[in-house]
Amino acid sequence: MNHANTEPDLKPKPSEEEREAYIQAMTKAAEPTFWGYLGCKMESAGREGVVVTLDAQPHHMNMMGIVHGGVLSSLMDNAMGIAVMLDRPGESTVTSNLNVHFVKPAREGRLTVKANIVHGTRRSVTTESRITDENGELVAISTGSFRVK
Repeated sequence: MNHANTEPDLKPKPSEEEREAYIQAMTKAAEPTFWGYLGCKMESAGREGVVVTLDAQPHHMNMMGIVHGGVLSSLMDNAMGIAVMLDRPGESTVTSNLNVHFVKPAREGRLTVKANIVHGTRRSVTTESRITDENGELVAISTGSFRVK
């Protein structure tokens, strides 16, 4: 991940086995939540970032026949939140700010969001994400700030 801590890390980073176990536990715990209701799927999660997909279906659309902006915003918030949770395992974090730019309407089909951390301190983390459609075209971009409790 491309983030520069202005404060030293106080906790050692987990091993790859611990990280994978954490991802699996997180994925299982998320299934009955809004994550599962939306239909999000974890594709990959590593130090370079998180990739989440959503197969946009009719129930994700608004009255204009395009994916609802709230679905896109939630998809990006979820992906950025996972990046933060992986960077701060065992710590409580919440979204404190979310900025979204809708670039192109999204239609039914596979949407892919890539999220990563751009900066972190002891008490806050700044992230960014991008959604592309199944043709690789940019749909939306966002930045998010997360508070570490």
